[in-house]
Amino acid sequence: MTSTSESVWILGDQLSPYHPGLKAGRRVVMIESLARLNQRPYHRRKLVLIISAMRHYAAALRAAGYDVDYRVAPDFLTGLREHVATFGTRHLICMAAAEYATRQFQQRLADEPGIAITILPNTLFLVERYPPNRPPALMEPFYRAMRRHTGLLIEPDGNPTGGIWNFDHENRRRYDGRPVPPPLRFAPDEITRQVIADLAVACPRAIGSADDFDLPVTREQALQALADFIARRLPDFGPFEDAMSSEHDLLFHSQLSPLLNIGLLDPLETAQAAVDAYRHGHAPLASVEGFVRQIIGWREYIYYRYWELMPDLLQANAWRAERPLPDWFWTGRTRMRCLSKVISRVLDSGYCHHIERLMVLCNFAVLAGIRPQAVNDWFLECYIDAYEWVVTPNVIGMGLNADGGRTATKPYIASAAYIDKMSDYCKGCVYDRKARVGSQACPFNTLYWHFLITHEERLRANPRLGPAVLGLRRLSTDERRAIVAQANEILGRIEEL
Repeated sequence: MTSTSESVWILGDQLSPYHPGLKAGRRVVMIESLARLNQRPYHRRKLVLIISAMRHYAAALRAAGYDVDYRVAPDFLTGLREHVATFGTRHLICMAAAEYATRQFQQRLADEPGIAITILPNTLFLVERYPPNRPPALMEPFYRAMRRHTGLLIEPDGNPTGGIWNFDHENRRRYDGRPVPPPLRFAPDEITRQVIADLAVACPRAIGSADDFDLPVTREQALQALADFIARRLPDFGPFEDAMSSEHDLLFHSQLSPLLNIGLLDPLETAQAAVDAYRHGHAPLASVEGFVRQIIGWREYIYYRYWELMPDLLQANAWRAERPLPDWFWTGRTRMRCLSKVISRVLDSGYCHHIERLMVLCNFAVLAGIRPQAVNDWFLECYIDAYEWVVTPNVIGMGLNADGGRTATKPYIASAAYIDKMSDYCKGCVYDRKARVGSQACPFNTLYWHFLITHEERLRANPRLGPAVLGLRRLSTDERRAIVAQANEILGRIEEL
């Protein structure tokens, strides 16, 4: 039995074998907070993933010789107070939480009588291992700095592998029908089955179903999922990174973000595995660089931006969008085929890949003037990889451009032409992907041109949107009036789309 008065509190998104608070002889406390689990009506697959991974992690620590106090408590504070009273803890160690509110809570623990608190850096993010010398204004210089810090895809002379930093221009192909290897599936073991049963009672408001739960929940399974992606889907990841398909949920994406976001995978080892595949001739450079950019570039940049912009980011609304989220975001029952397919996919599995999030869901929300906080809430509740640090800057910042351009330099808006170019969603849709006005005109078209007309002066000032705004010159006064009238009609019956 451990006799030390030191304990390390490990959160459910910090399940790393490299947790900096782990030390021989130091007791571990882990808490299933019922308040946190029910803070929102989260997707059941996400809840099962976290709690099953926590229980498996606790079992692995015990097998490694750690004394683990695993508690189910009404909330974190109650659980910690019970732990302190039971074991006489005088020094509580924790790794800084990734989310703002929980980190604020950790800092307030210093007010607990008789307890010394040490908050360690969150080493699950490379940006906390390699802090930038100065705040990065844009993602690209940030990404290059992270490449230099890590040495990933950097040659001995200091230049980027392949002579250029970014191969994004090669990664924009439409899916061509080639076979798509599915990700590994992991049948629930006894621990996971018990978690499913427990959470059915503990989280009555949760959405979705966990009946077909098959996600990795251990470090070993996470490594298997990583190896499977590297071997079977990474080679085709790059060319089809932006492609969308009604038939294939993932295409060649990794679906590793849920595992990275709870600590079962380390970002450096994940990116390094892709680089190793390139070095051994198993994957092309464009695919590997695109994946590395997602892991050590965008993911780390988003985390860094989150901590720069919080807490004001939560209320950002630069485009003054106030329309409620349509009810069909909770059912998928809309005649717009792209939105119906993507929303139904998310409600079913808790996942869709990043282009569908950006160019279908967020694109529509921007064009329709949906209130950013409503969109942000939906993402936080529906996705298995959703945490405030990643959702809020991605949705309010990049996806909706509601932060005034501090995360992304332009709003990512597009008409049906982009969706048709990158997917098969327009095929069989009741709406005409080429029409701007008329009874069958695709709402994406009408709302896209309406957005340009409404915000023309502001958009003209953005050099990255020049060509799109210049297209307004081809519209006659009558065409403009027709677009505005139809857009107002569409927005007035948005629930019926």
